[in-house]
Amino acid sequence: MLSLSQSLDAQLRAAMQRAFPEADAGLDPQLAPASKPEFGDFQANGALPLAKPLKQAPRQIATAIVEQLQADPAFTDLCLEPQIAGPGFINLTIRPERLAAEVAARLGDERLGVPAVENPAPVVVDFSSPNIAKEMHVGHLRSTIIGDSLARVLEFRGHTVLRLNHVGDWGTQFGMLITHLKQVAPEALDTADAVDLGDLVAFYREAKKRFDDDEAFQSTSRDEVVKLQGGDPVSLKAWGLLCDQSRREFQKIYDRLDIRLSERGESFYNPFLPEVLDGLKAAELLVTDDGAQCVFLEGVQGKDGKPLPVIVQKSDGGFNYATTDLAAIRYRFGAAPEGDGARRVVYVTDAGQANHFAGVFQVAERAGWIPDGARLEHVPFGLVQGEDGKKLKTRAGDTVRLRDLLDEAVERAETDLRSRLKEEERSESEEFIQHVAGTVGLAAVKYADLSQNRITNYQFSFDRMLALQGNTAPYLLYAVVRIAGIARKGGDLAATKAQLQFSEPQEWALVRELLKFDAVIAEVEEELLPNRLCSYLFELSQVFNRFYDQVPVLKADPEALASRLALCRLTADTLRLGLGLLGIATLDRM
Repeated sequence: MLSLSQSLDAQLRAAMQRAFPEADAGLDPQLAPASKPEFGDFQANGALPLAKPLKQAPRQIATAIVEQLQADPAFTDLCLEPQIAGPGFINLTIRPERLAAEVAARLGDERLGVPAVENPAPVVVDFSSPNIAKEMHVGHLRSTIIGDSLARVLEFRGHTVLRLNHVGDWGTQFGMLITHLKQVAPEALDTADAVDLGDLVAFYREAKKRFDDDEAFQSTSRDEVVKLQGGDPVSLKAWGLLCDQSRREFQKIYDRLDIRLSERGESFYNPFLPEVLDGLKAAELLVTDDGAQCVFLEGVQGKDGKPLPVIVQKSDGGFNYATTDLAAIRYRFGAAPEGDGARRVVYVTDAGQANHFAGVFQVAERAGWIPDGARLEHVPFGLVQGEDGKKLKTRAGDTVRLRDLLDEAVERAETDLRSRLKEEERSESEEFIQHVAGTVGLAAVKYADLSQNRITNYQFSFDRMLALQGNTAPYLLYAVVRIAGIARKGGDLAATKAQLQFSEPQEWALVRELLKFDAVIAEVEEELLPNRLCSYLFELSQVFNRFYDQVPVLKADPEALASRLALCRLTADTLRLGLGLLGIATLDRM
């Protein structure tokens, strides 16, 4: 009901202005969805804060606003008579015929009433960000899934979204890796595909062990870093081989999860690091402290009570993550072709990096690198925990590999499906079983993550996430299959705008729930909380169940059948679209 609420807000503001022309500018009706169904559809609370400046009782102010509203034909066409409640709340109920018209408009609309933004702006979403030569693990799961769902919602709203994978592809660890590669597989540098690095994680561990145990290897590795940074062609070729191998492994995960990303690693920003230093000098922010170049933060102090620094160049002349992130901010907000021209930049990383980004964002702001009206946002998320409430690890105490976690989810979904087919005495093809198990398993992992408030930690449980009951992906996938099946059984009866007729309370409850979809999408776009969409989809399925259990659909009277089938179709379409925006594929049969 986004368009209805916007119309209503405008009508309320005009009524308040007519009622109290002497009031200062900034009259706000404080329009919000009604807290309970019996209060109507919306509630305007703007009379209460006017009591003091106008020196009138809130109910008196509300009465004056209502009188002006009822003199406005546009308002009376939209709403039933307003009700004043409590100290001065104005309860507003949309006319049934307007609600029915909104439903009819959505029936033929592939966007289901969600408008595209009027002024789309380029958005950068920085997510996933694994490190070269390291396995993607469960920690990357949240960044990848949350980032993808936010990108989907922003794209759906009409923004141009650059999905960036800020891969850790540069730094001192590459000296160690390149030295090891040169010594154990030198033929890889001369002959294409001469060696398959295979398990790159094992390769990394071998190199790290040598680095820790062998001083000569350590020394050679440090020299190799200098060569790499200096552009030595052999070192660069070795670096490229390692990056390519990792990239292929990452892509297998992304393909499986249906994730689209454009890789732009840390190395991309290397040429721009000196410009960061120059820009901070020009802004008179740079301070030399113990040989390092720093910017001291305002309002952020260490245990000694002194301002904390963001180090942008170490005493040995090297740069660090903060420098790279500052270069990335400059580039992302910079005008094309020297930049991305973004108006909103979103970083999806674990909450442990909150202080790092708060510091970097402050420096960028003070340096003048964030354009007026642009937004720079950190989207933090909590840890994935085991059912014991501790950080999720394997029995051996290792970090859980993302590949293994996805494999197990699909295997468990397949076991559950085969068991259900046996109970139902159903026979299905192996192709059907593999497709359904794969879809359900991956959907369960994604939805279990996205349905949590991302800011908090959550406990990972295969049993909970694969359950057919409760707020889970299998439950919602089954709801889509069931509701779409009901609509199909009803045939091709299509209700036109004039034919839509609703009389039962359960019908109106479902109508109102369906019409919330556009506002929920706008809320996720603004607040970057995918769990709001998950909660809505689950609640919609619950409201539909109550409607279907209490009101006949397929056996309805002829004059009600088309309207009720229309609600079934719209519910199935809303669930499909909502799940799609979460990155979750739906099924025709389960």
